[in-house]
Amino acid sequence: MNERITMNRWWVVVGALIIQISLGAVYIWSVFQTPLLEEFPSWTETQVTLPAQIVLAAFAVAVIFGGRIQDKLGPRLVATGGGLILGAGLILARFAGEFEPTTALIWLILTYAVMGGIGIGAAYVCPIATCVKWFPDKRGLVTGLAVAGFGAGAFFFAPLAQSLVCDDPYQLFNLSLFYMPNVGVFNTFFILGIIFLICVTGGAQLLRNPPEGYSPEGWIPPQTGTQAETNQADYTPTEMLKTPAFWLLWLTYFAGCAAGLQVIMKISPIWQSFMLETMSSPVSADAFHSISAAGAVAISVLAIFNSAGRIFWGKISDSLDRRTTLAIMFVLCGVAMLALDWMRAYPLYLTAISIVGLCFGGYLALYPAVTADFFGTKNIGANYGWMFTAYGVGGLVGPYLAARFMRIVDEVTYFTRCPMEGVMLDKVFAIGDYRVAFFVAGIACLISALLIIRIKPHKK
Repeated sequence: MNERITMNRWWVVVGALIIQISLGAVYIWSVFQTPLLEEFPSWTETQVTLPAQIVLAAFAVAVIFGGRIQDKLGPRLVATGGGLILGAGLILARFAGEFEPTTALIWLILTYAVMGGIGIGAAYVCPIATCVKWFPDKRGLVTGLAVAGFGAGAFFFAPLAQSLVCDDPYQLFNLSLFYMPNVGVFNTFFILGIIFLICVTGGAQLLRNPPEGYSPEGWIPPQTGTQAETNQADYTPTEMLKTPAFWLLWLTYFAGCAAGLQVIMKISPIWQSFMLETMSSPVSADAFHSISAAGAVAISVLAIFNSAGRIFWGKISDSLDRRTTLAIMFVLCGVAMLALDWMRAYPLYLTAISIVGLCFGGYLALYPAVTADFFGTKNIGANYGWMFTAYGVGGLVGPYLAARFMRIVDEVTYFTRCPMEGVMLDKVFAIGDYRVAFFVAGIACLISALLIIRIKPHKK
């Protein structure tokens, strides 16, 4: 294989990172929650959480079909289609403000959640499948980089959304970098839609499968692989779904995703509840915006640990048994969830959510490998697509638990400059108690830690 093609394969990684960082912005929904409740005061906590739940479920389902289609049509075409659908969904979400509350919620679900989720799922699988084919000699590195990009998306886009929605500067770690125009929540959907459409479709043009029989220059394939090491036969999806091992693994994956996504999709309102509970009403606009900005910073911090966890735990699992590594992760995540309500000082809050983010990222890195360990590599794309449905169901259940079990303990009036710069509006914030949701998720993770070490590969 000549040097030009060998060098060109790194452009695939560049395209993968551009795509995945853009898709990772799915984790910034909590920035929109309070502004949407300002626009639609009749919405309940459960209603404003619905788009966040459904976008994750649609994403997980679309991964199954996107993986199969890209095997036939190629990654560039499918990723481009995913970028177009995602961008169109967010652009259309901009018009939700034109409707009355009930219709607006339905519109957001159809556009942001369903269309956005389908676009994310279709584009998500393409960079991973392509990088694996180009880098048989660096498979762990490049797949870790690609998946880490997805986790890092919120780091860049959460402060951007915060700056566009409210009259705040673009901040990274409380460092104000520049100001963005104050456009309000609905125009922010439109702007993000344009950005994602350009970035995902642009990155997709760098994706292409390698030539038939491609092998990096000087690379000698190892004589043993995953199947030989684990002594596992290859399972078709139908055969896999009939095994108890699959469903036990699915349940543990679901528990980890539900805990992680419960926090990720509620970072900002949870922090706002923690802080506003200690303040007397009314709260000034400056104080409220400071709390909101800290919530956006928390999203960025979690995004970093979410991204780092995908590489960190992958390296740890190379030394330890993967199930042992997962057990450690479940214990850490469970303890952090159980302690979260008591960690209300900002450094402690950042510590707790960072642990949750680190473990959540690790789940997404390790479960593809665990699926291959248990069910072989021949049908790993389709098999992991089914395993990944645990992520989608966790995306429905995790945020639902936070909304359903939240108990309103107080209300506080605050002033805000949003959505019109220079115009002071008084709003009411319902302070929530999330302890029950944290407890349920934490206990589920601890049970999963016990369960994961007892699951044995099914003998075909």
